[in-house]
Formats: sequence, C-alpha cells, structure tokens
Amino acid sequence: MPLTMNREVFITCAVTGSGGTQDRSPHVPRSPEQIADSAIEAARAGAAVVHCHVRDPKTGVPSRDLALYREVTDRIRESDVDVVLNLTAGMGGDIIFGPTEHPFPVQEGTDMIGAAERVEHIKQCLPEICTLDCGTMNFAEADYVMTNTPGMLTAMGRMMTHLGVKPEIEAFDTGHLWYAKQLVKDGVLESPALVQLCMGVPWGAPDDLNTFMAMVNNVPDDWTFSAFGLGRNQMAYVAAAVLAGGNVRVGLEDNLWLDKGVLATNAQLVERAVGIIEGMGARVIGPEAVREKLGLVKRARPV
Repeated sequence: MPLTMNREVFITCAVTGSGGTQDRSPHVPRSPEQIADSAIEAARAGAAVVHCHVRDPKTGVPSRDLALYREVTDRIRESDVDVVLNLTAGMGGDIIFGPTEHPFPVQEGTDMIGAAERVEHIKQCLPEICTLDCGTMNFAEADYVMTNTPGMLTAMGRMMTHLGVKPEIEAFDTGHLWYAKQLVKDGVLESPALVQLCMGVPWGAPDDLNTFMAMVNNVPDDWTFSAFGLGRNQMAYVAAAVLAGGNVRVGLEDNLWLDKGVLATNAQLVERAVGIIEGMGARVIGPEAVREKLGLVKRARPV
C-alpha cells in the first residue's frame, strides 16, 4: 500500500499515565494542579489534545478518584489556553493473578469494577474525547492482565456514545483493531472512528515498522488515527505516524527522556514533536481544527 503523508497533523500529549513512573522523574505530575499545569504547558507548546489520568497527590500512585478528575478538568477549562480534553477510561480493568499453581484468589492490586463505574468520571466531567482500550492482553508484568471483555467494551462504548463523548479506541494489538471495527459495525460506536495505535507496549504489538504498517493498513480509510511508540522510539514514531498518514502522540506517559541522560517535560516533548512534523513539511493544527475534523463539541462539565 503506498504511503500518503499527513500534511495537517495534530499532537496529543499523554500527560502522566498510570504507570509506576512517579519516582523516576521529578517532571511526572502528581497533583491535579501539577497535571493541569503540565497539560496547559503542553498545549502552549503545540499539543491540540491532552490525554489525562490522575494520581494520588501524595504518593503519585494512579487513582480513579472522581474529585481528582473534576479538579484537573476544571483547572484546564478555567485556564486561558484552549485544548481538546481527553480523559482515560482505562482504569478499573486490572487483574493480578496469584502464583501459577494457585491463581485464585486474585492478588493485591487487582482493580476490577463495572462498566458504569469505569465511565462515571466521563459522565461527570464530559470531556470531548475519552479512551476505550479495545481488548484484553498480558500487560508488561508477569501476572497482570489488562481486562476488557467484549461485553464490557460494548457496555462502555454505548455509554460513551450516549454521553456524546467521542471514544479514542486504543489498539494495543491487531485483534483490538479488528474488534473495534466490529463495535462500529454493531452500531456501538459511531463511524468514522478515532483510533490510537499503541506500539511497543509489552506484550502487545511490537514497535517494528512491519507490525506498525500492518496496523495502519487495517484502519478504515475514513477513520482518523494517531500512533505512539514507547521510550526511546517515541520521536521516531512521530515521523513514522506522519509519513503513514496519521497523527502523533508524545508525553511522559510513554517516555521520560528528551535526550540520553536528559529528563523531559511534557512541553519539551511536544516542542520536539512540532520540530519533527514541521521539518517533514507538514503543519501542526490546533484544537479548533481538531474539533472540526473529528466532529467534537467543546462543553463545560455539568454543575
């Protein structure tokens, strides 16, 4: 399939994530104020979309606290910077099994909740976009499974569609993209859809270019896609995504480093991505253009 380079690119900044990175860099934001400030700085640097998780302000441990989500979204909305708000809905699907001969009962750290609870902060905050992790997979650690069953995805997808929040389908492997197309076919998600190709997350799709192009070639022509690679390949995937016709994601959720031995801020990662995109002859577009492209409506949260 011939490549058609994207000439009008939007950048998503994944601000803090849910990984155990809070003690590996002083730039990983923890409190709602820090997360919002980092998102605003990323927007000023050129990010049209900010993708936000929340963390316990004291420990930095990933959280699902509704009050933290509301504070983050309020702070971003009350700022003088316009940006498309994208909240995760990936929390609450974690199972940690016991030893191989005694997998049950499940272990400490398991966080498995119902579909309505997983979407409650989306209902309360009404972002323009929220993520939908479109499959189950072994996730990095030996006995941790990221769990998103077809029934759970159908229920969550219907809720998101009913709320008028556009799901960003996160595809960590080829089968996730396959099922995303089924959700559209079944009328659970609206078409054209938005998808994020997540490359290099153990043990999903490896971040080699053959696998990447297999994913790209299975995205329907009328869908919009972005892509990212973890760690040292983050900026390489900025170029690869643009060349393949997509948009890009950078940020401290996926990579802590600006250069060898130099820890990054979110704004610095966005600035680096802007330089790559513009150096390729493409243009970085802002939040209003993204809203028009994706059919988004900017809203304040319910009172």
